[in-house]
Amino acid sequence: MEEFVTLTYNGQEIKLPVVIGTEGEKAIDISGLRQDTGFITLDPGYANTGSCLSAITYMDGEKGILRYRGIPVEQLAENATFKETAYLLINGKLPNRDQLTRFSVMLNDNSLVHEDLKAFYQNFPRASHPMGILSSMVNALRSFYPELGTTEEEINSTMTRLLAKVRTMAAMSYKISRGHRVVYPRPDMTYCENFLNMMFDTPVKPYEINRAAVNALRVFWILHADHEQNCSTSAVRVVGSARVNLYAAISSGIAALWGPLHGGANQAVIEMLTAIQADGGDYKKAIERAKDKNDPFRLMGFGHRVYKTYDPRAKIMKKMCDELLDSLQIDDPMLDLAKELEEAACNDAYFIDHNLYPNIDFYSGIVLRAVGIPTNMFTVMFAIGRLPGWIAQWKESMDDPKWKICRPRQVYTGNLQYDFIPIHARI
Repeated sequence: MEEFVTLTYNGQEIKLPVVIGTEGEKAIDISGLRQDTGFITLDPGYANTGSCLSAITYMDGEKGILRYRGIPVEQLAENATFKETAYLLINGKLPNRDQLTRFSVMLNDNSLVHEDLKAFYQNFPRASHPMGILSSMVNALRSFYPELGTTEEEINSTMTRLLAKVRTMAAMSYKISRGHRVVYPRPDMTYCENFLNMMFDTPVKPYEINRAAVNALRVFWILHADHEQNCSTSAVRVVGSARVNLYAAISSGIAALWGPLHGGANQAVIEMLTAIQADGGDYKKAIERAKDKNDPFRLMGFGHRVYKTYDPRAKIMKKMCDELLDSLQIDDPMLDLAKELEEAACNDAYFIDHNLYPNIDFYSGIVLRAVGIPTNMFTVMFAIGRLPGWIAQWKESMDDPKWKICRPRQVYTGNLQYDFIPIHARI
């Protein structure tokens, strides 16, 4: 039986359909509201606005639930490879053995990048942030690989190419920034092993694969693979709605992810810890400052826009963080400071009462530092992990026959009409 919500204004009643999701989520369909009444809705930041119907990711911020295509993220982090997770998000189901083999071969076959791309990297100013470079370079891929095509096979080829090449491009940008020889991907290594080898292998000191680091990177990328309609995913959908090519849509997602309130938060955690260290390492002072409403200081890596309980990804990443630090036996005062800050904040009544638990950015920043990833590459790591989700969301929107170009409205609050004033008469 179809449900409706009735909106009453000045004696006029408007019936608005209720849309119910598979998990019982309810939404009011206002798509015909302006046409019927002249009204629009106002929702700054779109915190209560559903922009689409999606079958990719389900999350419940009150209960701390996150599932990809119905599978709890906890199970994927425990059992799946990153390639399996990427396939699941993009294709809607886990691959069987043959499908995974074909997918792996396609990733290997597309992992090299055009040699001319090196010239692009080498001409960026040395101070350029890796995220700005990555966004530009992904957009540039359109010039090197223009055959996007419209058939399912052609689109799948383009999506796989992105998954393979962005990983290589990220490692390449790091090597070139240090003036080192570029290391190419190897077909005998897994997706995660390949990245670490491309990052850290040198002719002087060959990189030795560390199982704990590889596993930590696998879990990190799985936990970041998708997260519903966040800022960067919405950017991919909005830009993609103009029917731009996939490279341009993904480039917009990378740019959105760059922000310190989004993907840049894990980098901001390390920068915050650095500042606390420089101030004598007094984490208790930092906690008190964070509780002071008149102090602009905030603890990065605590709290979440959607989760009102413990971020389910943070639980997994905390466990991975503890295992990694125990395995590597790293002596790093900053990592010690992070653990002291975490313990103090988790036992502080103010943080408990306000649901300000450590989020995934707090632990992922520590994990990436322990693995040896430079701080300015943290957000790039996030982008590699989120790539399957962006691709899946773009593909879903392109396959939706009802999807229109995104065009939000506004409530105008500027001047009323007045006549142009000649320059000699202006005050």
